[in-house]
Amino acid sequence: MIPQDGIRFVFGTLTALPVRVTRWDREAARAGMLCAPLAGLVVGLFAAALGGVLLLLGSGPLLAAVATAAVPAALTRGLHLDGLADTADGLGSGKPAEDALRIMKQSDIGPFGVITLLFVLLAQVAALTELYGQGWAQGAVGAAVSGVTARLALTLASRTGVPAARPEGLGAAVAGVVPVRAGLAVAALVTGVCSAAGALLGGYGGVLHQALAVLAGLGAAQLLLRHCVRRFGGVTGDVFGALAEAAATASLIALVLG
Repeated sequence: MIPQDGIRFVFGTLTALPVRVTRWDREAARAGMLCAPLAGLVVGLFAAALGGVLLLLGSGPLLAAVATAAVPAALTRGLHLDGLADTADGLGSGKPAEDALRIMKQSDIGPFGVITLLFVLLAQVAALTELYGQGWAQGAVGAAVSGVTARLALTLASRTGVPAARPEGLGAAVAGVVPVRAGLAVAALVTGVCSAAGALLGGYGGVLHQALAVLAGLGAAQLLLRHCVRRFGGVTGDVFGALAEAAATASLIALVLG
């Protein structure tokens, strides 16, 4: 059973829901990051619900997709998107780690961040539009799977052996707190649950499709994680936001391509 402090930690740090973090220590961080996919599921279900309501009211797939993509941004106060933009600016600067980290802490967004945000959001909306065009269920499952995959990527990024780039902040609080075996067990469980959801849509093909979508999202996040660790020396809160958006986008694209 996951301690209540862990639930509070993950919802208090990864969402804007009114949940107060009662403990900020390694034990609470470990429990919280192990159940990070649960926060993703809640966010994804809220997103799917709004998309479904708009479709029921007569909107087309495009408007439903825009609303679905907007919900995760609202429920995180845009922190993941901000992290994506800051990480893109840091990576795009081509500067040494210390200078790149300083660029990432600045409040403004540079050209690399703007371009990355533009194309990532366009990709998410385009993929969701195609899924909603196939039916509300496909769009809803896509929203839920992408939300869960995004936070599962953070669980794996918090595994033992991944260092923090700074001595403070969210990255330092969660870096290395998740045992590798525990992280892999959560990944297997989440992939299985997503596959079960796919079975409701398309039998065996749906099972495989959803599993591959989760793996595609995790693969994209892992590639980005390795690059960020090489460039910055470890992870930061901004990097975690970038990983979440990369995983969500890749999983949606994989669902469409299938």
